[in-house]
Amino acid sequence: MQFKPYWHDTTPPFTQAERGPLEGHYDVAIIGGGFTGLSAALHLAKAGVRVAVLEGGRVGSGASGRNGGHLNNGLAHSFLAAKQHLGAERARALYRAFDDAVDSIERIVREEKIDCAFRRAGKLKLASKPPHFESLARNFETVHAEVDPDTALLRREELGAEVGSHAFHGAMLSRKSAMMHMGRYTTGLATAAARHGARIFENTLVTGRRTIDSKTQLSAQRGTILADTVILATGAYTTESFPYFRRRLIPVGSFIIATRPLTEKEIAATMPGNRTYVTSMNIGNYFRLAPDNRMIFGGRARFSATSDQRSDEKSGAILRASLTKLFPHLADVEIDYCWGGLVDMTQDRFPRAGFADGVWYAMGYSGHGAQMSTQMGIFLADAILGRGDRNPIAGLEWPVIPGYSGKAWFLPLVGLYYKMLDKIQ
Repeated sequence: MQFKPYWHDTTPPFTQAERGPLEGHYDVAIIGGGFTGLSAALHLAKAGVRVAVLEGGRVGSGASGRNGGHLNNGLAHSFLAAKQHLGAERARALYRAFDDAVDSIERIVREEKIDCAFRRAGKLKLASKPPHFESLARNFETVHAEVDPDTALLRREELGAEVGSHAFHGAMLSRKSAMMHMGRYTTGLATAAARHGARIFENTLVTGRRTIDSKTQLSAQRGTILADTVILATGAYTTESFPYFRRRLIPVGSFIIATRPLTEKEIAATMPGNRTYVTSMNIGNYFRLAPDNRMIFGGRARFSATSDQRSDEKSGAILRASLTKLFPHLADVEIDYCWGGLVDMTQDRFPRAGFADGVWYAMGYSGHGAQMSTQMGIFLADAILGRGDRNPIAGLEWPVIPGYSGKAWFLPLVGLYYKMLDKIQ
């Protein structure tokens, strides 16, 4: 078993990173080389803007290269709850923005000829308990009537053609959802941005910033640059140089395993629908087939803000047990990859984007950012270009988390709370 992301290990390297020192003056400096930053860079560069992307590791080394590979449309959680929290108009706008985000990725993949196995698969939200199906049904009725008629409610007896497990009591199908190879998309997005003129600096961790004559000077391991405008797109990997955002974001570990390639018989017995799948538990699981027919199976596993080999190995054992419980016929299947990464959670689990603390930003995707991050990069670029603000969460209050400065000491307690809810709900 290899302790590294399957997406990284099966992706050709990005070959157009800048080799020289970091220096000069740019119209826009983007901190973070994941989907948000690279999408903004591509959009700005195509408009003739001088852009530099500063990535602390390799492109996609953070959440963009450490996720489950789902591009699920709509909201991750209850649309009914979103209407109560955000108001009906903003909830509908946010739902449709997630739909549009999948469309944007499909367009970019087509226009830039990115070979990343993009496919409209549809998503099943699987009810793990009978009351969960009742909740899904109520949510479905409102979603289907108000924002997304391309959905369906499947009862338990209809699941046989979709998933080979007796653990579920029905599901909601969202047909617009998609999947792709996240590593190849990252490399393709970075290559496209560089082709259009963006300069991408890997292994360039930003260590400081200061204002000089209304411009921002960014210091990094390879030098300094001046920028008229800065975009911060670092999510859970935001450093101490940006305390405003660290006091509002909670980094939470998400962990994933990938099996050996499954046989056709095993696939037919496990995921005959070949969609993206998400369970309804608070500490639930998500899974799909990779392009080479591995099962990619993930979940929170443990509430930790640490992702290293020791932590990933512990979480991998928990995920293996969950996989076996849902699919007993895969109990002995070999696990080829095990990895983890950090998810940038907000207190209310809705993303945030806009302008604050002297920078444009988009983050707080809360485990549902693989699609929305590309879209938010476009929204930020358009706002900077003066093309209007299409951000569906513009102006949404983002208060500081009381007693929190960036170190999530309370995560084990949160994990215990959600485990208790899963037992009683």
